[in-house]
Amino acid sequence: MDVTSSPSYDDHQKVVFVDDADTGLQAIIAIHNTNLGPAVGGCRMFPYASKADALEDVLRLSRGMTYKSALAGLPMGGRARLFCKSRFNT
Repeated sequence: MDVTSSPSYDDHQKVVFVDDADTGLQAIIAIHNTNLGPAVGGCRMFPYASKADALEDVLRLSRGMTYKSALAGLPMGGRARLFCKSRFNT
């Protein structure tokens, strides 16, 4: 999957896809920006319909955390983690 073609991609520093067949874990971790400091953010578990939907969500969430930290005057960047409740094939 080409992350850079996503409408929500905003020069994210790192996007990692995790797919562990033994445990069934599927996850995406996105780090938007660490220019102000280490990335902070939350974790979401949701039954996404597709990998593209999950990617859009994690990119938006991580960018939002960058902006929240900056507006609050915190020396931190933004990241987000998604854990998918159901396996997606697309």
